[in-house]
Amino acid sequence: MADRTRAHVFVSGTVQGVYYRANTRDTAREKGVDGWVKNLDDGRVEAIFEGPEDAVEGMAEWCHTGSPAADVADVEVDYEEPQGEDGFEIRY
Repeated sequence: MADRTRAHVFVSGTVQGVYYRANTRDTAREKGVDGWVKNLDDGRVEAIFEGPEDAVEGMAEWCHTGSPAADVADVEVDYEEPQGEDGFEIRY
């Protein structure tokens, strides 16, 4: 598929226990972005976004705000080659 990209994102701050993952999943599905999101043991949230470049960049930008209850301190984004993610899920 043309112009697909993949963003590997780490979000730090108050991003666990504030529905960050559920909001990420819902927003990604609305934007037609594939991938996954999960909590890390160190308190960060990790996510993979794959899809059209503008939608993926939009999701990476969205992560700076995230869910209404979140307090995002930092967002790290690395762009990678797409790996064929299909659908968007919360991982545990």
